[in-house]
Amino acid sequence: MNQLQHESSPYLQQHAHNPVHWYAWKPEALERAKEEQKPILVSIGYSTCHWCHVMERESFENEAVAAIMNRHFVCIKVDREERPDVDAIYMEACQLLTGGGGWPLNCFLTPDGKPFYAGTYFPPQPAHSRPSWTQLLMYLADIWENQRDAALEQAERLTSRIHDSGTALLKPVSEQTAINWREVFSNLQNQFDPVEGGFGGAPKFPSTMAIQLLLEYYAIYRDPQALDHALLSIEKMISGGINDQLGGGFARYATDRAWLVPHFEKMLYDNALLVGVLSEAYKLLKDPNIPSTPNQQQLAEV
Repeated sequence: MNQLQHESSPYLQQHAHNPVHWYAWKPEALERAKEEQKPILVSIGYSTCHWCHVMERESFENEAVAAIMNRHFVCIKVDREERPDVDAIYMEACQLLTGGGGWPLNCFLTPDGKPFYAGTYFPPQPAHSRPSWTQLLMYLADIWENQRDAALEQAERLTSRIHDSGTALLKPVSEQTAINWREVFSNLQNQFDPVEGGFGGAPKFPSTMAIQLLLEYYAIYRDPQALDHALLSIEKMISGGINDQLGGGFARYATDRAWLVPHFEKMLYDNALLVGVLSEAYKLLKDPNIPSTPNQQQLAEV
């Protein structure tokens, strides 16, 4: 049965009446997984997360879907605002596996808590090259039943990579700050969208830190590609629907590649980061020693 009724977290309370047999992140859930040798499904979100609510409505409130989850997995719900430590570990697993992340974060673990698969939102029906949630559940249940060694090997590899990235934080500051700028820039280049700006396809996030890095790379190496892509990204965001022309500020992300359709959620931390990037871009565009196109000069006047 669902174990969330007595939890204090607003997010967990929202799921307290799901037909899924949710546990909170507590020893009894992990002990049960070990005793029954069942894989663990950890679903992480927060109370104001739009897609968390969508997935609950589409899948977690569905009796048939819940029956599959209960049969094949020990299901744990985590409020990322209550357990940011758990969220950080499994978000890193998701990013290593998929190159992206977000919430709801759905991570599949071995009984001892090592991740072997992770993703974010999955629809009730296959869409946009994503399997349905039910298809994914049945696929991973079959992997665990019939190809368990492969899942365990994947979990060991992924755990090792997470551990390595964690130990990197313990290195002396001089080692941490020795950035290979050209390697980082090359990696970003592989993700450039040369038409619409930004990185990758839909959904498209501002990727503020990546744009900041492009501006810093230009300041160091004067590589015009870095500046051009940073400014193209900023131009497309400012002229797109992600920019709230009435209320001000920027939405968290666009649901399409061209920045036209915003996800109607504005986050303070996103906009705070964008202020710094926009200010840096403005300074570069106003520098008479830096060549810029008419479009880029027009951008400085926006």
